[in-house]
Amino acid sequence: MLQEPWSFHRFVLRHITYPGWTENKYLSFSSFQSKFLLCWSVLAVVFIPQFVNSLPYKVGVVGPWSCDSLFSKALPHVAAKLAVERINKDTSLDLGLRFNYVIIDEDCQTSKALSLFLTYSGAASGFIGPSNPGYCDAATLLGKNWNKAVFSWACINYELDNVKSYPTFARTLPSPTRVLFNVMKYFQWAHVGVISSSEDIWKDTGRKVANALRSIGLPVGIVISMGEDNQSIRQALDKVRKVDNLRLIIMCMHSVLIGGQQQRKLLEIAHDMKMTDGTYVFIPYDTLYYSLPYNKTPYDMLRLSSKLRAAYDAVLTITVESEQKNFFQAFQEAKDSGEVVTKVNPTQVSPLFGTIYNAIYFTAYAMNSSKMHHSWVSGSSLVKHSKNMQFYGFNQWIKTDLSGNGFTDYVILDTDVKTCELYRTYVVDMETDMVRFTGRPIHFPNGVSPKSDSYCWFANGKICTGGIDPAFALMVFLCILVAIISINGLAYVIRRRINKIKLVRGPNKILLTLDDVTFINPQISIKKMSNDGSRTSDSAQVMSDTRSMKSPMRSGSVKSLTPATYENSNVAVYEGDWVWMKKFPSGDLGDLKPATSDVFEMMKDMRHENVNPFLGFFHDCGVFAIVTEFCSRGSLEDLLRNEDVKLDWMFKSSLLLDLIKLLWTAPELLRDPHAALHGTFAGDVYSFSIIMQEVVVRGPPFCTLEQSPEEIIPKIRKPPPLCRPVVSPDHAPMECIVLMKQCWNEVPDRRPSFDEIFDQFKNINKGKKTNIIDSMLRMLEQYSSNLEDLIRERTEELEIEKQKTEKLLTQMLPPSVAEALKTGCTVEPEGFDEVTLYFSDIVGFTTISAMSEPIEVVDLLNDLYTLFDAVIGNHDVYKVETIGDAYMVASGLPKRNGNRHAAEIANMSLDILSSVGSFKMRHMPDVPVRIRIGLHSGPVVAGVVGLTMPRYCLFGDTVNTASRMESTGLPYRIHVNQSTVKTLRSLNEGYILELRGRTELKGKGVEETFWLVGKEGFTKPLPVPPELKSGQMGHGLLQDEIAAFKRRKAEKQLARKNI
Repeated sequence: MLQEPWSFHRFVLRHITYPGWTENKYLSFSSFQSKFLLCWSVLAVVFIPQFVNSLPYKVGVVGPWSCDSLFSKALPHVAAKLAVERINKDTSLDLGLRFNYVIIDEDCQTSKALSLFLTYSGAASGFIGPSNPGYCDAATLLGKNWNKAVFSWACINYELDNVKSYPTFARTLPSPTRVLFNVMKYFQWAHVGVISSSEDIWKDTGRKVANALRSIGLPVGIVISMGEDNQSIRQALDKVRKVDNLRLIIMCMHSVLIGGQQQRKLLEIAHDMKMTDGTYVFIPYDTLYYSLPYNKTPYDMLRLSSKLRAAYDAVLTITVESEQKNFFQAFQEAKDSGEVVTKVNPTQVSPLFGTIYNAIYFTAYAMNSSKMHHSWVSGSSLVKHSKNMQFYGFNQWIKTDLSGNGFTDYVILDTDVKTCELYRTYVVDMETDMVRFTGRPIHFPNGVSPKSDSYCWFANGKICTGGIDPAFALMVFLCILVAIISINGLAYVIRRRINKIKLVRGPNKILLTLDDVTFINPQISIKKMSNDGSRTSDSAQVMSDTRSMKSPMRSGSVKSLTPATYENSNVAVYEGDWVWMKKFPSGDLGDLKPATSDVFEMMKDMRHENVNPFLGFFHDCGVFAIVTEFCSRGSLEDLLRNEDVKLDWMFKSSLLLDLIKLLWTAPELLRDPHAALHGTFAGDVYSFSIIMQEVVVRGPPFCTLEQSPEEIIPKIRKPPPLCRPVVSPDHAPMECIVLMKQCWNEVPDRRPSFDEIFDQFKNINKGKKTNIIDSMLRMLEQYSSNLEDLIRERTEELEIEKQKTEKLLTQMLPPSVAEALKTGCTVEPEGFDEVTLYFSDIVGFTTISAMSEPIEVVDLLNDLYTLFDAVIGNHDVYKVETIGDAYMVASGLPKRNGNRHAAEIANMSLDILSSVGSFKMRHMPDVPVRIRIGLHSGPVVAGVVGLTMPRYCLFGDTVNTASRMESTGLPYRIHVNQSTVKTLRSLNEGYILELRGRTELKGKGVEETFWLVGKEGFTKPLPVPPELKSGQMGHGLLQDEIAAFKRRKAEKQLARKNI
């Protein structure tokens, strides 16, 4: 550390770097203090220039130099001294100030390091560091407040590059995450995990790296720190291995090549766990900070350990490119020249030495640029003029562009198992953000490289999930949507055009002329049909009804039976059917609006048994009429006027209920012409009451008053007195007459709603159905309209039955096998390398069967297997079959599930055993139902056997062994083979296994087997296995239980006889 400048130097330097004077926008001299300080500064510059020229600019080199031995290997004192001496001697630099340095120790704990940094405001004129990214943001804000430059190679947060927010911060090297992104983009490795050592500086580095990668849209699968012991490292790697689709593992810790023992342990344990087989690429993060020698530079740690050398084959080392000489050569030259006085060999020095040297030189060149632009030496000024620089550092070129981005190149180094040297494979050109191949390929372990991810992860401005580009998917969706809208719009325009044509042309036209219809006289037509012998019951009814009708249809030719014309007949033949024309004195369609045409089309398409179909308009020869279907029974008015038709109250009530359901169009309101155009619900209720009077009395509206319409309408429009029809109680029930009077109430708000009217009518009829007669009159019409509904219902029922059949088939066979059989395909046998089988049976089932009726045995098995089926539904297993009391389940087929099959069967076995503990037989509730369970894992072959009642069967020695495990088990015990135990232990899920010992398995010899007695976190109660006496096999019921049951059974039989 250089000597502190004397007090006057400190005084002048303090006021030169006074924050209020460092930028033009702060040059305000209104206060006395400012004027006083300015005068002193001017005097110091004018009269004492020798002092000014000798003023030092002190650079504070911040890092954990004392608390971290590997950081101290960078020799920060030596690096800073060498850089300062060369800067002060460099004639190309016109700084106007002398350079000095101070080494500032930061604590290895982030919180303490930040608290110490708060005290460094007067320790230096600018800072190189900090080395801990955990408090870079806070340190940079403090530098902004002090107006002192903070030049760092370790800060990661991309927001620090915002000059407006952080005007005193600059990077001495390109952002490490930017380098990583270029490499990941080239190889298309997007999914990354970050693992760090336990020190604060590296844990914070890992979190910052993960956040930076996430901020540019890359999927960081896991961020984890490891301890120092092997068990902690193995647990961390196991968690990393469980993350899907990982390609890269970034190691935030000291590199093993400069003595990092944590990284060495990590790689060796990863090699033991077979994670260095090419599935992952490991990248050391700290080598991005410095230039690691590689050309003809062997590393002893790789030479002395074959395991580490094999593990390092999965590592790609990204480091700063060496230009003319590597770090060791440059350091040796400095020693040889006497500039560096140390006994330490170059191979014992961390290459971070060169990074410290370059950062100090970076500061000097920024100051030189600031001096050339006649700017004050302040933090923001140095950062502003650190752009567009280029100089040769310790052993490489340092470059920045107009925005201050670093252009220093990087190289990707690799090794092979045979040598202990690194060789160059790719160059990362940071000026173009491109990766260039140098001629020697990367040696991936076993020749296998990690899989590539979708390029959309690296496309600028795009979001990518699951390898699918959402922007592309959205574009495709929008194109499809636009196409659909365009097609629908075109179809709508075409349809509108066609509909306009249909109004006057085609088979469905609405506007009819004399060329389309033939007017007839219904009496002549019916008489002709009678003479031809083709009279039907419907025709007779038509003639009977027509003879009694008092309607306009009879006017014109009923008496004379003269030929019909458009002048004397309202009935015509249109397309072979009779139609009725409602003529108007005058009228014309005019120019129809599109909405009106749509209404006409809707009216023509509307079909209901209570609505007379609308067929169109007739307009010809000065006649304008509405064309509807001819009603053989006449209209409601004709029916009410026909004295020959006897209508009882049930028929009238049925008609009124239909009107309640269908009356929605309001009549003209006499008192308000404007409201009459739109109608109201209250007006509909009033109209209903008048129609109700017509039905009840079977006469015209207000017929009981014996007055003309001209006399009645003024009275209705302007009461009092109130003008209403008079209805005698003889015509209808009193409740109906009261309801009718409520409906024609003078105050609209006091009229009931149609829902209330409908409910009151049901009360009037006392719940009786009133649609009997109406159903008889409309039977034929309803048949045709209901036929389509009936077909649809039958089709739905057929589909439901089909689904039931398919569901039953999938319960008997696996879904994939069932689909193949349904399509007529042959189901080929399929081999499975590793599955787990479950066998269980009921202990003493033969004895229980002998003491039970057959139906009781069936009930027992049905109850027990229903319980089992409910349990296995919660697990990834497949029920193979049940034979008698034997129950067989498999996991890992027909759908493979990795090595989860053993865990699924084990969990299911514990659940089944827990549920059996509380199971009771209906006919023998006091006799416990004990089961034996056997588990075994291994390969099987599965296939479908038979054509009639096909079965999905399993074959192989694994099936026989699993059955032997069950038969040699004990009541309330889960007997587990060694193969299943090995798989369960590899899952490390806390299964509790007890060694049973060596067990003889028929056909297999003697093997070591285990009991599965529980699992960590499994809280369900398990039944206690019975204690077996010496020599007892445990394959049947205990003699005490059999005797107790027989005694209770005999007591029950004796009790029945006594009754």
